[in-house]
Amino acid sequence: MKRHVIGSGALLCLLACNGGGGDDAAMPAGTATKAIEAVQAAPSAPSEEMAAVADATATATSGARDPGPRGAPFGAGEPLAGLGAYELKAFELGKEDFSEAEAADEGLGPTMNLDSCLGCHSQPAAGGTSPPINPQVAFASKLSATNKVPAFIRLNGPVREARFVRNPDGTPDGGVHALFTIAGRTDALGCQVRQPDFATALANRNVVFRIPTPVFGAGLIEAIPDREILANAARLASAKRTLGIRGRGNWVVPFQTISGQANKNGNDGTLGRFGWKAQNKSLLVFAGEAYNVEMGITNDLFPTERDETEACQYTAQPNSSADLGAATPVEGIASIDKFAAFMRLLAPPRPSTDAPGGSASIAAGRALFDSVGCALCHVPSLRTGNTAVAALRYQPVNLFSDLLLHDMGTGLADGVAQGQASGREFRTAPLWGLGQRLFFLHDGRTADLRQAVLAHRSDGSEANGVITRYVNLVDREEQDLLNFLRSL
Repeated sequence: MKRHVIGSGALLCLLACNGGGGDDAAMPAGTATKAIEAVQAAPSAPSEEMAAVADATATATSGARDPGPRGAPFGAGEPLAGLGAYELKAFELGKEDFSEAEAADEGLGPTMNLDSCLGCHSQPAAGGTSPPINPQVAFASKLSATNKVPAFIRLNGPVREARFVRNPDGTPDGGVHALFTIAGRTDALGCQVRQPDFATALANRNVVFRIPTPVFGAGLIEAIPDREILANAARLASAKRTLGIRGRGNWVVPFQTISGQANKNGNDGTLGRFGWKAQNKSLLVFAGEAYNVEMGITNDLFPTERDETEACQYTAQPNSSADLGAATPVEGIASIDKFAAFMRLLAPPRPSTDAPGGSASIAAGRALFDSVGCALCHVPSLRTGNTAVAALRYQPVNLFSDLLLHDMGTGLADGVAQGQASGREFRTAPLWGLGQRLFFLHDGRTADLRQAVLAHRSDGSEANGVITRYVNLVDREEQDLLNFLRSL
């Protein structure tokens, strides 16, 4: 049975607008439902309120449903097959450090979003993404801390970081504003750092969100040569043009022109590939930045405190570095090197062959994934090169991403530029492991996979042509496609 598709303007506004929208976000107009009117009347409403309205709208227009996250067996969180003894030791030490909760005398704070990597990356196993119970709620008052929980942080919502789009003078900001401080904690006596004014930022629609990206199989992604990514970008050019897919970065070249080339690092000209906007080149940079930004712990890559209030410093700078007096070389490496080793040696998630919906439905959904055009950006597989780690060498990487930036239009725009990525561009999110994720899109605005798919369509989005094909599927076909995605 064909569905009755809601008018695109109303649907796109429903999917696009949230309490943390960027400059281009707009509230829905001409809609009479009380639910939408309530959201319009509340300028500080968190994104989940809009998501609830959109969920109801999406459900009413199709018989297909998100099957929901798969349960055990998880098929994730294990080391790569074929690692040597020292590599396995590095993986285990890295996982141990990755899981540890930090304290003020170890460098935590003065400002931070959480006190461990695992807190953000635990669904469905270490290395994943936001868990069902958000640990940020309990952390806000841990050890008698005096933090208030911001309105956009909820017990059953995703772990989030917050970025302000603009500075008070109207100039671009885009940086992470840590949610919490160590003020009031029993291990941080004398510290009086204040939290940012998130209530005002919400009222001014000046705050946007990011949720943690899973790091399963990250070493395989790191090991993909630039030439492989660029060669893939040139494949199926005619099909991409037909659907309006460009897959361009915005690498700035002489005379400030914008080329059609992939997103490149501003220093060495190689491709970024980690983070929502492919802003990080390597897992080591990714680890070092997160340690400082998310936990406030300085390290050899980021040795300066983000907040240098002297009364809130309880250990030397950088807070974490290599231990030259360790018993063994592996034990002596810095925490960020251990984190990077854990992520680099973490196996990719294993897909299911029969759940949800059975093997026939999954196979049919896989074929539709190609024919609809999803695979033009969510490329099923790339390949690694001749890497130093034998277990990563010349391996298929079934990540379902081209690792390129795409213009996602006004609906997903967050108004934040990172490197050469604009406020409307995002890296194609890898889909492996999607079957067990709880929250979707860069800001975690929805827990419904179908809504996340529909949110790809808005004014100016490169995905519009693909989503037009998607909404024209009959219910059975759409269900097969959703079952395939949840099998990953």
